[in-house]
Amino acid sequence: MTYCLSIMTHEGLVLASDSRTNAGFDDLNVARKMHTFVQPGERVFVILVSGSLSLSQSVMNLLRASFDAGEGLAQAGSMYEAAREVGQAVRQVSDMDRASLERDSYNFNVHLLLGGQVKGEPPRTFLIYPQGNPLSSTEDSPFLQLGEYKYGRPILDRGIVYDSTSLKAAAKYALLSFDATMRSNVTVGPPIELLLYTKDSLQIDCYRRFKAGDRELETIHAMWERSLRNAVEDLPDLRFDRPGSRDSQPSLL
Repeated sequence: MTYCLSIMTHEGLVLASDSRTNAGFDDLNVARKMHTFVQPGERVFVILVSGSLSLSQSVMNLLRASFDAGEGLAQAGSMYEAAREVGQAVRQVSDMDRASLERDSYNFNVHLLLGGQVKGEPPRTFLIYPQGNPLSSTEDSPFLQLGEYKYGRPILDRGIVYDSTSLKAAAKYALLSFDATMRSNVTVGPPIELLLYTKDSLQIDCYRRFKAGDRELETIHAMWERSLRNAVEDLPDLRFDRPGSRDSQPSLL
């Protein structure tokens, strides 16, 4: 399985992905799901992938070849145009492989998150579906997720606010979102790739790859669990009615 996440704040973007791939609980492997395309001072794109590894690799190979040739993402005039370029690559792979996959009862399954900035416009993030169409994040809905997202969503819903969440705080929320996901689903696991992009820098600012057993990641995990337990203990005790009292009898209506 997979978990990928993008967070958009007023200071920039946070993008994160796990590196675990699997074809069952006894067939786990590691593969990078974060890919970067950079023209310093002009444009920065970060793409996170989920779904079939063979399909995502085909899409990335097409995008990389056109970018290196000065085409495709290298010429996109906006983040929306870049999202459409990624969608076009998905459609190309679909034209090549979808029929043969579905003939053997395999779904055409590839989703991508695109984040970045083109000079002259603000940073943006998009989710690209298997049909090639993009969905944009907004200030009201500033994060996008792929894969096994349900465990890591609650803390993002409670904590991420576009106008007030700093880039550094958003990075912590991202790691805690991954921590919750890995705690509840063994098919999501390290190494965790985390990238911070500062608005208008037009270059990759901060990148970190957290391997299994990373001391800092383990410290954050331990401190977060301890803080949660302490927070629960500090909540007011619940009030219960005395057994047998009229107020304690459940209503039948």
